Amino acid sequence: MLLALAAYLTFQYVTGGTGAPRCTVVSGRGDGASYEYEFTAEQAVNAATISVVGTNRGLPERAVTIALATAIQESGLRNIDHGDRDSLGLFQQRPSQGWGTETQVMDPTYAASEFYEHLAKVPDYPELPLTVAAQRVQRSGFPDAYAKHETDAALLAAALTGRAAGTLTCEGRPEMRTGDTRPGGPDAVRAALVRDFGQDMFQEAGVERKLGAEASPTPSDSATGAGGPARPRTMTVPVPDAPGAKAGERQRGWGLAHWAVANASALHIKRVSYAGQVWTAGNTRSEWRADASSSRSSTGEVRIVTGQ
Repeated sequence: MLLALAAYLTFQYVTGGTGAPRCTVVSGRGDGASYEYEFTAEQAVNAATISVVGTNRGLPERAVTIALATAIQESGLRNIDHGDRDSLGLFQQRPSQGWGTETQVMDPTYAASEFYEHLAKVPDYPELPLTVAAQRVQRSGFPDAYAKHETDAALLAAALTGRAAGTLTCEGRPEMRTGDTRPGGPDAVRAALVRDFGQDMFQEAGVERKLGAEASPTPSDSATGAGGPARPRTMTVPVPDAPGAKAGERQRGWGLAHWAVANASALHIKRVSYAGQVWTAGNTRSEWRADASSSRSSTGEVRIVTGQ
């Protein structure tokens, strides 16, 4: 009975409990040989942040894979406020060991940036076995533990960096639930974009101007009345350049589109469309499908529709 209880509690911790929105990343499209990794919306948000921080630094996909495998091992991709001794956050970084203050290491963007800062100092890290590269940064008491997460991390990295198009999906929340007080809508999406991608990058790409214009309330997209449901609001987000990145515009666009899907539950995103494909919250498996409602297939912008 104790073993069964322990197994149940472990399952609840790993999956986020029943009823939590689910996300899936796949290696193929139903060819019978594809592999998939399933995780929660909370984990997807953190994974997307880790990927974007690495991409913003112009680091290769291998660096993102190493970072994701490390975070899966250390925290289960959860920003936890406890750990061994004073270890905290996604990477279980210790303030007493010079990783930053408690507040800093609990900030996913800061924590990921610190991990990459240390990883970049490891000579020839892209050629090293993943567990060796991760251990050079983490100095864990379990140096071989990272290897078992390499397949899942590589799958996530391929999707979140945009190299594998249309491979990350989430159930999302098609409608805001009663009692859900988390911020959503264009303002929240804009703040999250700046948080993860950086203010300077979006100013250069013109996103400050475009998001500001499209996020402003207008008679056509404001709430229908006191207590009434809010109408969908559309944002057009130009695909930003990443400093030093070798990836083309289409790959960067898919990275941004997958970021939006990963954040869909937290930001009340209902629909994401890019390059002639569309994802809609709450549909069957929330798969990417051909966008029949639009003849546009631009790779220069991602369209995000929020539920409020």
